[in-house]
Amino acid sequence: MNPLKSPWQTAIAGVILAILITLGTGASGTGLGMTIWLHVIVGITWIGLLYYFNFVQLPAVASALADKEPGPAAINKYVAPRALLYFRWAAVATWLTGLSGLAQIGGGMSGIINAFTLSGGMQLIGVGAWLGTVMLFNVWVFIWPNQKKILGMVSATPEQIASAKVVALYASRTNTLLSIPMLMAMVGYGHGGFLPI
Repeated sequence: MNPLKSPWQTAIAGVILAILITLGTGASGTGLGMTIWLHVIVGITWIGLLYYFNFVQLPAVASALADKEPGPAAINKYVAPRALLYFRWAAVATWLTGLSGLAQIGGGMSGIINAFTLSGGMQLIGVGAWLGTVMLFNVWVFIWPNQKKILGMVSATPEQIASAKVVALYASRTNTLLSIPMLMAMVGYGHGGFLPI
């Protein structure tokens, strides 16, 4: 059995390898470790797909439209729906594991409250939590409903599709913009801020 023949088996093999490395090096941590690693993995999936859409797929579809052959049909029919499935659920998983991490870091519900009220030493990570919440909102309220129109998953007039393209683009670009300070706030909480001052 070769785990490299399946993406899921490959991911499971990666988890097993990470566990073996942890055990083999004698590394230990707190109960927070698993939550943070899940948060990081699903967060990389979410933001990776966000960057894929903005820097790879959107320009590729534009080029395919300009070429007329083969056109964007293959991307829009086969790639985009699957990528959007992982994208939107990775967003939910990232937000939920982040909430769990805030609770663990801050001592329960007070950690979540402190983060979202930017108090109790949770200001920097709280900014990240707010930015992540806005980004999650954009995914489910602006990007996904409009992508369904663009991809023909729901019926829409040509005018509605044209409008949906603009809304989805700007929501996606907003998330790309917010992702950088959000990542800085998340990483900066444990490792220092963005600037060396």
